[in-house]
Amino acid sequence: MTKSNSPPAANLFLDNQLCFALYAASLAMTKTYRPLLAPLGLTYPQYVVMLALWQQRELTAGALAQAVALDAGTLVPLVRKLVAQGLLTRRRSDDDDRVVLMSVTPAGQALKRRAHAVHDQVACSTQRSASERRDLTEALQALRSALSTRG
Repeated sequence: MTKSNSPPAANLFLDNQLCFALYAASLAMTKTYRPLLAPLGLTYPQYVVMLALWQQRELTAGALAQAVALDAGTLVPLVRKLVAQGLLTRRRSDDDDRVVLMSVTPAGQALKRRAHAVHDQVACSTQRSASERRDLTEALQALRSALSTRG
């Protein structure tokens, strides 16, 4: 009997693909958030933008895009809607007119208090301990970093 040099067929099974596990988990996570964010008047991408600005208070458009891993073409309409909802403001930098700064309004800050319940409900939905969620988050951040540095 000759030994084959080809990789095992199981390498191409869908259930053995890290990329598919991440994709399916991301879809499930977004689906979990949807009904919880609806009462806040936010979509999941809008929520992610708000999270970044709740953390930093004020960010340039470029820094916000980098923080939430979105390109400008996707971010601009999200920010416009959040500004229209009265949750964010946009203003030109005093130092450089070309720089646009985004910040949270008082209404946006008030929404932050309500968002804590969303976080808690999603954490419960994962059926993982705080330690397990933290470890998973750190592992995924390391994976993202490793893949991002590859170009």
